[in-house]
Amino acid sequence: MSSTELPGAPAIGAAASPKVAAVRVAEGEELRSVALPGLTLTVRSRPPVRPGLPPALYVHGLGGSSQNWSALMPLLADVVDGEAIDLPGFGDSPPPDDGDYSVRGHTRAVVRHLDAAGRGPVHLVANSLGGAVCTRVAAVRPDLVRTLTLVSPALPELPELRVQRSAVPTALLALPGVAPLFNRLTKDWSAEQRTRGVLALCYGDPARVTDEGLRNAVEEMERRIRLPYFWDAMTRSARGIVDAYTLGGQHALWRQAERVMAPTLLVYGRRDRLVSYRMARKATAAFRDSRLLTLPDAGHVAMMEYPETVAQAFRELLDDCGGS
Repeated sequence: MSSTELPGAPAIGAAASPKVAAVRVAEGEELRSVALPGLTLTVRSRPPVRPGLPPALYVHGLGGSSQNWSALMPLLADVVDGEAIDLPGFGDSPPPDDGDYSVRGHTRAVVRHLDAAGRGPVHLVANSLGGAVCTRVAAVRPDLVRTLTLVSPALPELPELRVQRSAVPTALLALPGVAPLFNRLTKDWSAEQRTRGVLALCYGDPARVTDEGLRNAVEEMERRIRLPYFWDAMTRSARGIVDAYTLGGQHALWRQAERVMAPTLLVYGRRDRLVSYRMARKATAAFRDSRLLTLPDAGHVAMMEYPETVAQAFRELLDDCGGS
């Protein structure tokens, strides 16, 4: 699930080397491992409907994985040749060799993948933490990006706006000692309890999740909490978001947004408990060539809640860009 996981995943030492179930692959999807300098990424893809389609890359948020795009990818398989990556330490990708989970570290991972694959420029589609990462990619490597689609991007809130209370746990993960405390307090939670908590935080209406969707999410939670590096990846990535919010000058995320030249689609949900929809106005002003899709009933993961609506908005973006 994109965005924050509920705290309390068991802290398992790397020496324990627990047996972890295989990651789920939906019908029509393929997984492959890509070895790059200093990291290895798992890439999820679907065979394109026809050859010659423009490439797209999907990037998930904090605590998420490439599975977050399994609802949207097939809806766009006739217009783009799509791939979704697991960021280092998430999904089925192992931790990076240098242990760098900062926004810059994740940005380097995306850039290295695009450079090595030679698929750029791509249509870049991202959610939450992935939105901050891909904003930076589009700003520093415009040659790699055709268009940019950001679903609830994790960009810092303005000082004059009230921080959403439900987003506070994500920031707390960055504080030393907080993760072990949460782990002790919630050590008896089942995978289903954790999953339902995440769904309540991320979805505008958790009732939209089907029984099958819930079973798949619980299965993924059970797999994930057995990873020896799970909690470290969550904590350090959360700290990376907070640290990125404090950067000033040319490295500030809003300054990076102002540098983006690619046509940009911004998607915000009015029921988002993690990124306030009030940031939409600031974002549309910052990204110079932008359009806005606001979904009244969506939460933090609109591409999972309303994939058809997001797909239609993306198609319109492509049409306005000449379909490539």
